[in-house]
Amino acid sequence: MNTRRALIAVALTAVVVAGCSSQTTQEKPAPVPNQVTVIDRSYSPSSITISAGETVTWVFDDGGMTHDVVADDKSFRSPLMVSDTFTHTFTEPGTYSYHCTPHPDMLGTVVVQP
Repeated sequence: MNTRRALIAVALTAVVVAGCSSQTTQEKPAPVPNQVTVIDRSYSPSSITISAGETVTWVFDDGGMTHDVVADDKSFRSPLMVSDTFTHTFTEPGTYSYHCTPHPDMLGTVVVQP
């Protein structure tokens, strides 16, 4: 009986060690088109150029800090968010400046081409 337990223990150890020592290659996720990340108390990238009819997605990922996205011309506004995403589709060409209400030094721009 003790021999059987010892064999099981050796087998389990081998499985655990093999699982730990296997090499895996983690691929970086492909960049999402028209994505702005809200991180480190900034919008990254701070300026993005798109075509009319395209959608921009803001991804809130700033370690629990609350932010929003508010167009200076009031054409779009996200709620205050800690995580999740906000999207807006831009139908008209132009330059749309935006900011964060709690952090007015956070500024961004969406340039919409025809």
